[in-house]
This record gives sequence, C-alpha cells and structure tokens, in this order.
Amino acid sequence: MEENQSRKVRLAAVGDIHVRENDHGKWTHFFETVSREADVLLICGDLTDTGDETEAEILAQELKSCTIPIVAVLGNHDYEKGRHKLIRQAVMAAGVHVLDGEGVHVAGLGFAGVKGFGSGFDNYMLSYFGEGEMKAFVQTAVDEALLLDRALARLDAGHHGCPKIAVMHYAPISATVLGEPEPIFPFLGSSRLAEPLGRRNVTMAFHGHAHAGTLQGHTIDGVPVYNVARPLLLREGFEKGFYVVEVAC
Repeated sequence: MEENQSRKVRLAAVGDIHVRENDHGKWTHFFETVSREADVLLICGDLTDTGDETEAEILAQELKSCTIPIVAVLGNHDYEKGRHKLIRQAVMAAGVHVLDGEGVHVAGLGFAGVKGFGSGFDNYMLSYFGEGEMKAFVQTAVDEALLLDRALARLDAGHHGCPKIAVMHYAPISATVLGEPEPIFPFLGSSRLAEPLGRRNVTMAFHGHAHAGTLQGHTIDGVPVYNVARPLLLREGFEKGFYVVEVAC
C-alpha cells in the first residue's frame, strides 16, 4: 500500500471482563462506547467469571450492542469447569472470532490468538525436568507457544506486509506483570510466548490475566506488549474500561 493510501485502524483492547449470570444489561453501554471509539475490539481472555456456558450466553446477548468486529481468546476462568468448548461456541455464535491457535484477517490486519500458559520468565523460566507433573506443566507452555508461532506463520501466507497482532491471555514478558506478587510470576505467563513475536515480526501484542500488573512493556526484540486486564485499566484511570491503540495499515 502506498504511503498516501495508508490508514489507521483503531484497536480497543480489554481482558478479564468476567461476565456473570446476573449481568443482563450491564455491558450494553460498554460495547456501544467501544463501537464508537474503535474499529476492532480485542478481548484477551476470561470472558466468563466461573467458566459456565450460561455466562457466555449472557455475554453473547450483550454483544448485540457491539457493531465492530471482535477478536477474542479464552482465559483460565473460561476453563474452570471444563466447559470452554461450549463457551467458545456460544461466543462464536454471536459473530466473535474466538482464536485458539488460529489466525484471522480483519480490517486489513492479521490477528493470531492463543490462551497461553505459565512457566515463568527469562532466567527463571521453569525447565522441562523432574517429575512428570512438572514436565506436563512446562509442555503446556511449549505447546501454546508453538500454536502461536504456527498461527502467525499462517497469517503471512498471501498477506506479506500485513501488520500482525498477537492476542493472548497469559503474559509473554515479565515487565507487564510487575506489581503482582513475585512468587506467582510462573503462573502469570511465560517467556516462551515472546519468542514467536519477534521472529514473526509482530507489530504488537495484548494480554490480560495479571490484574495488578503493568500496562506496557516490550519484548527483547522491541515488540510492544500491552496488559489490558480490565481491573488494571480502571486502576490506571481508563474509566471506560478499555485501551485504544492505533495501527498503521
């Protein structure tokens, strides 16, 4: 695209909305406001509060007031009762792109999404060693990073030069979980999620999960990472409960 044809796409991002069964009508104004102020909405996991499909059905009803495309991933709360597939189906039926190792092109941008997982950061990242239970924990983090890498690779097919956005629930860097108790860092994210971001030339990444974390950081490769957990955004003065970033397309 030539310079004089470039445009800006406004991304609104939020995580950890934790919709509950009694939330009828609670989110209507939120989604109406987002629709006026952004071109695409990203929801970075924990769509539901207790992982019940009835909460997802409430969310699907509330989403009728949203008139822009939505890209989402599930979070740990959505897996709580083992009903994550039902939650995903309910939200997808409302027209949401719920990504789990897939990619999608929306508004001229490529989005790749995974839930992600823990295992810690940098030199303190847990290794694939020891008990089977520990190996299984680490393997889940490895698998999620591989899913993200493959989703980003598929976005490139036929769309070279298209800006790529990564959406996840768990953090890919430690900088955006600062503020949380350090002993729980291994359960808030994994540096394994950061490696594909730099190698696949991702423009920016969004996550949630760390409610008491920090809004923004960068990977070692310089990729901007935003923690958009709703409690964090409200604490930082974003009274509307979402964060907007413009991306050149």
